[in-house]
Amino acid sequence: MVVQSQLVFDHFAPIKSCKHTALFTGIPVIDLSDPEAKTHIVKACEDFGFFKVVNHGVSNELIGALEAQALKFFHLPQSEKEKAGPADPFGYGSKRIGPNGDVGWIEYLLLNTNHELISEKSLFILRENPEIFRCAVEEYILAVKKMACEVLEAMAEGLGIEKHDLSRLLKDERSDCCFRLNHYPPCPELEALSGRNLIGFGEHTDPQIISVLRSNNTTGLHICLRDGSWVPVPPDQRSFFINVGDSLQSQTSDDVLKGGHEAHRAMCK
Repeated sequence: MVVQSQLVFDHFAPIKSCKHTALFTGIPVIDLSDPEAKTHIVKACEDFGFFKVVNHGVSNELIGALEAQALKFFHLPQSEKEKAGPADPFGYGSKRIGPNGDVGWIEYLLLNTNHELISEKSLFILRENPEIFRCAVEEYILAVKKMACEVLEAMAEGLGIEKHDLSRLLKDERSDCCFRLNHYPPCPELEALSGRNLIGFGEHTDPQIISVLRSNNTTGLHICLRDGSWVPVPPDQRSFFINVGDSLQSQTSDDVLKGGHEAHRAMCK
C-alpha cells in the first residue's frame, strides 16, 4: 500500500539509478472461477513463481475499510505510531526490516493473524477506536485466507497431490501466518537527486508457502524473471498477486519457481 505522508529524510544508502523500464505485461492472470484454474496456476508457478488473481471473492468494501484504517494510522504523528512498536516481531516498524539489519524506505505494521493477538495489539495501534481497526483487519484476513486456500487447493490438484495438503497448513491454528501493512512514504528531498530511485523494500524471496500481495494504483513492485532481469509489475488495486515462497518450492521438490521481488519508491516519474 502506498499513501502520502511526510517523514524526515536521513542518510540512506540504498539508492540506485532510475531506468524508465516499460511495465511488464506478461504476468499470468488466473481467474479463480475458471474450471481450468488449477492447470493455469501450476503453469504460472513453474514459469514465473508469480501470478495475478482475479474473481477472488474479496469484496471492495472489505478492502476499502482496511485501507481507510491503514491511512488513519500512517497519518498519525510519528510519536503516536511508535507507541505501536517496536516490531519485535509484531507491531510498528520504520526503516529496519527484520532482525538482520536490512533497511528500506518503508514503515509498516506487522501482525499475527491470530484473533486474540490482533485484539491485543489493536489497543496500541489506533487508540481512539481500536475495535474498528480490529474488525477491519480480521474481516479482511478471513476473506484473504479463504481466497489463499482456494489458490493452494487448486495448486495441489494441479500438482497431483491431495487437495488439502497445502491449505491445511494455512488453516492450522498454530500457523505462523502473518499480516503486513506496508507504507512507502514519499521522499521529496530526493527530487534534488535527479534520475534516482529509493529502495522501499529490497530484493528478497519470502520464506512462507505463498505471499498474497496487494497495492493501490501506484507503481513500485518489481519481480525477477528466470533470466535474472527485474521487471516492474503493472499495479492493479482490484486484484491480488500471489508470490511463491521458499517453503512451497522445497515441498514440491523445486517443481515450482520461487518468486523474487522488491519494492521501489520511484522519484523520477
